Amino acid sequence: MAHKSLGVIGGMGPKATAVFFDKVIENTIAERDQDHIDMVILNHATIPDRTTVILEGTGELFLEAVAKDFKLLEYAGVANIAIPCNTSHYFYEDMQQMTSIPIINMVDETLQIIYKKYGSNSRIGILATSGTIKTGVYSKVCEQYGMEMYVPDAEVQAKVMKIIYTNVKGQMDFSPDELEALIEELVTDHGCQCVILACTELSCIKLSPATAECSVDAMQVLVERSIELSGRDSKEVFDKKKS
Repeated sequence: MAHKSLGVIGGMGPKATAVFFDKVIENTIAERDQDHIDMVILNHATIPDRTTVILEGTGELFLEAVAKDFKLLEYAGVANIAIPCNTSHYFYEDMQQMTSIPIINMVDETLQIIYKKYGSNSRIGILATSGTIKTGVYSKVCEQYGMEMYVPDAEVQAKVMKIIYTNVKGQMDFSPDELEALIEELVTDHGCQCVILACTELSCIKLSPATAECSVDAMQVLVERSIELSGRDSKEVFDKKKS
């Protein structure tokens, strides 16, 4: 595959965008600078909060803001666009209609991988923002694959939002203890085969190998797909093929 440039609409949040960039670099098989992917990253930190506009029914504010980003990336000539923000994918169809450049759908890409591993009739947990949960963006696609999505109750969801908005966005606290406890609860107490980390802030937290084994990080899926579509080889995919 020919080498292609990647456009990234980031800032949702800024730390998650930095982690996405680092992961692309770390996961690309490269021996020199020129082996890496050409990327145009827009750190649009002032873009309206996705959960807020969804819950308040003011999604047009988000779409108006992101429209400028698509024009910039079109001018830059990127081949594909990655948006490392799960909640924003509620607007996926609207966004794709705004640009001729393919937007990588991290929701569908993530659930495809889970389906291939666990099959239909499996129960999948999700940890995400309240905006992502309310839209059902993951639940709808999950049903298409014949899988059941387990959505956390209000108490657990409040803990998830604390981790996202207070711990990571606010305090830059990346301690894994609280997140790992929630993942364990969904697997042990609620029978989930795996748990989707469906918020890029959660992707900033490094999990223990045991906890990572029973979770699927949507950002990592987006990273690997971005590398592949840019005509490069991903270390993760390469290692899986060897094994």
